[in-house]
Amino acid sequence: MIKNRILRYNELMSNKKAKHKGDNQPKRLSFPADAKIHSWLSLLLDAYYTVDKGIVEAVKAESRKGKKLACARGCSSCCKTHSTIPVYPVELVGLSWYVTEKIEGPERDFVKVQLRNYRENDPCPFLIEGVCLVHPMRPISCRQFNVFGKPCAEGEDPYYTRREDVLSPIRKYVDRAFFVMLPFYGVQSEAQRWKIIESGAVHQVVKLMQTCNWRSLAEKMDEFDSIMGTAKSGIEDASTDHMVHGKNYG
Repeated sequence: MIKNRILRYNELMSNKKAKHKGDNQPKRLSFPADAKIHSWLSLLLDAYYTVDKGIVEAVKAESRKGKKLACARGCSSCCKTHSTIPVYPVELVGLSWYVTEKIEGPERDFVKVQLRNYRENDPCPFLIEGVCLVHPMRPISCRQFNVFGKPCAEGEDPYYTRREDVLSPIRKYVDRAFFVMLPFYGVQSEAQRWKIIESGAVHQVVKLMQTCNWRSLAEKMDEFDSIMGTAKSGIEDASTDHMVHGKNYG
């Protein structure tokens, strides 16, 4: 099943995360080779790591009050029902890169179809058989949305039905995450970055997952596959020539 493949792959990505001292602490996802090519990747992974640390701390605080986290592996209610999932440009770049260059196998073809056929306000296009295909690189809004008490009812958005059961992120971690990401938008000055965060201007660039042009991502994946196919064919032809004719391309 595709679902099991995705779960195994997400687990593999979790195991690739850089080690961190301390029990029950989040770990930073790491793609060293890719980070050398894409300058934005380290910014995004650092931001996600910061957010994840804040989530762990916030969940612990709620647990001490006797609240029990309802979200669990396999739950995808929010992926289907939420109609206003915010996503920032650098996160879209991260999603595009991850899906285009890291997703393989039958799930790749499956998500291409979903991206091509996506219509505004459909369930998240990266949700396959109830599992998040991009879980390691999911946006901040997805990472932070945690519900306590009972699991969400069919079609329920607990942010509006029982706000008290929805995790409130710790502000200092969220602000720090945006501080880390702002150089992507050309803002290098630390003072200017804090000013933008405090004014709320950082949120002026936000988009909604449900209104993005996901068809263009499917086209990008096709283009990538074509380039990789041509490169593979060239390597195989060169290898054949070398074996048959003894040609040396060194």
